[in-house]
Amino acid sequence: MTGVVGPALTASLPPHVRLLLLTDGKRISRVLHVLAELAVADELADGPLTVAELAVRTHAHADSLGRVLRVAAAFGVFEEREDGRYALTDLSEVLRSDVPGSQRDMVLYNGTEMLWRSYGSLLHTVRTGRPAFEAVYQQDFFTHLEENPQAGALFDRAMTGMSRATARMLLDSYDFGRFLRLADVGGGRGLFLAEVLTRHPGSRGTLIDRPVVTGEAAGLLREAGVADRVEVVPGDFFEELPKGHDAYVLKAVLHDWDDRRAAAILGRVRDALAGRPDGRLLICEFLVGPANQWDRGKLLDLDMLVRFGGRERDADQWRALLAATGFELVNDPVPGRWAVLECRPVPADG
Repeated sequence: MTGVVGPALTASLPPHVRLLLLTDGKRISRVLHVLAELAVADELADGPLTVAELAVRTHAHADSLGRVLRVAAAFGVFEEREDGRYALTDLSEVLRSDVPGSQRDMVLYNGTEMLWRSYGSLLHTVRTGRPAFEAVYQQDFFTHLEENPQAGALFDRAMTGMSRATARMLLDSYDFGRFLRLADVGGGRGLFLAEVLTRHPGSRGTLIDRPVVTGEAAGLLREAGVADRVEVVPGDFFEELPKGHDAYVLKAVLHDWDDRRAAAILGRVRDALAGRPDGRLLICEFLVGPANQWDRGKLLDLDMLVRFGGRERDADQWRALLAATGFELVNDPVPGRWAVLECRPVPADG
């Protein structure tokens, strides 16, 4: 069956086979990374090709490429036809670089040395509680990206692609148009804010992030047609934030930080909402689901752990963090997916 991955694929296998298959993740990840690097899916966009034809087009060794493709086909990423040609499946369709929702950059990022070397030192993190990335590279993650522009550019492309996909999910699940003035705190170049304002033409926004990031926002906002409704404010979410907004958005910000540092950011938002009991904090994060269930957030949580010591959180962890910083959750977001946590400031008298 093509296009099937995850626990359902292995359910009928004996326990010892299922266990060993779980250790094959590094092999499968490298297979996908190589095929993404060679842009094999792009080459198949016009129809099936033989391994020999693909090898010529991708400047690869034919026998080696065929053996790698065979593994990918076993997991439904490509389809090996009876005549020996390979074709796209629903999975490899989104491995193309030229389609909406392309995951090629994310696959390339997931296969980078800086990620797999970090996971290679996961035991260091488990024993010490410190990010494996810093032990491997002797510097923090974002400093490494700044000093290695090629890695930084790939990370930016991958995160932009993810942000586009998650923006649609969040906008479909929550009415941001309730707020006439929103502040997107740590909003990068403004991609999410632009999506919100495009969907809600009656709203205005403020984009807040480091100067090196907001300096690149103008072009994106103009292209989206919302530049006249956005004020760009260079700043730092660990410092004082502009007041006077109906809602403050933190999208994919707090999972980068441990509870202590996340609480410091929430404190700044709480200060900005002083005197506005109807104001809202909107946290947009992956909400970790129940125990013993498949949930990609549990894997993303390990990414946060090994890269910078951050974490993905479940509903109880969010409630505890919010209570400690003067907020309470007022909606009931669905766990196991990206969600909007709507929070209100709790009055000082309780």
